[in-house]
Amino acid sequence: MIFSPRSKSLIGLDITTSSIKLLELATSGKTHQLECYAAEATPPNSINEKSIVDADAVGEVIRRAVKRSGSNTQNVAIAISGDAAITKVIQMPANLSENDLEGQVEIQADQYIPFPMEEVSFDFEVMGSSENDPEMNDVLLVATRTENVEQRRAAVEAAGLTVKVIDVEAFALENACTLLSHQMPDGGHDHLISIIDFGASNTTFSVLQDLRVIYTRDFSFGGQQLTEEIMRSYGLSLEDAGRAKKEGGLPSNYQPEVLDPFIDDMTQQVSRSMQFFLASAGGRDQPEQILVLGGCANIPGVADVISSKVGVPTEIGDPLGHMKVSSKAKAQGVHGDATALLTAFGLALRSFD
Repeated sequence: MIFSPRSKSLIGLDITTSSIKLLELATSGKTHQLECYAAEATPPNSINEKSIVDADAVGEVIRRAVKRSGSNTQNVAIAISGDAAITKVIQMPANLSENDLEGQVEIQADQYIPFPMEEVSFDFEVMGSSENDPEMNDVLLVATRTENVEQRRAAVEAAGLTVKVIDVEAFALENACTLLSHQMPDGGHDHLISIIDFGASNTTFSVLQDLRVIYTRDFSFGGQQLTEEIMRSYGLSLEDAGRAKKEGGLPSNYQPEVLDPFIDDMTQQVSRSMQFFLASAGGRDQPEQILVLGGCANIPGVADVISSKVGVPTEIGDPLGHMKVSSKAKAQGVHGDATALLTAFGLALRSFD
């Protein structure tokens, strides 16, 4: 096979309050193929403010999604939310052995983590020589409370799978942005690009320089607000409102009285996030392009509205790009869901690190 999954192939598993999405990639050289995909609704009341409170219920849905996808892979990459992680770049002597480095990082970590170390899971990565002192290395420290890890691990294990990689959503997003480079000027090199990923209840605004995230902001806003407004306006159940939002068939006043105000809210969120970015450091340049992702990106005309009101060329992000897609992934509707898969793509790409 041209696209044969590697032996260490991972399922990228994105667990959110509204849905559970998973996918698996194969590769040949620098080209990827989407092998398997499935998405399922998250069980009601199983996740509370990003904390998994019913691991067995979530695990059962993961198991069902894996079966639907047709994947035979047992190993999984998952992510914790950015607001549950502490990240810090620290400096360490470049001549430390690997064992000494680990001990020194743990000693320094205690200064930056506001929890007892016995309640914390942490990891680190050497990023290279420090700009100000070539005898020191910059080391990226990432930490979270162990319970954030164990909740997700328990749900995955309840599905009969094994967690091999635990990432942070912001890093997974950065990893996936290579799949958007085909839409960026000069493939994103030497350019400042904004990525805004609208989730169901939370949105992430990121700015990339040379395909590296230099700024990120998470805030409470998402497609769930539109669903709830449809529910209130037309007396529908939450489930029926969600279906109507996707499939249509709502009254003629839906566009002017419900959808257009929501698009205006989306635009204001983008504009506000852009202002926060510009104010975050002196001399910031405005991004040259905005790529919109998430379920809200599928609203017709939304990119044009954002572009005209924010004043930055805007497109709908397409992580599938020129990627080959297997027939079974197509059958699961992956093209319709593609804008909402950035985190899952970023996690699945860990197979090839």
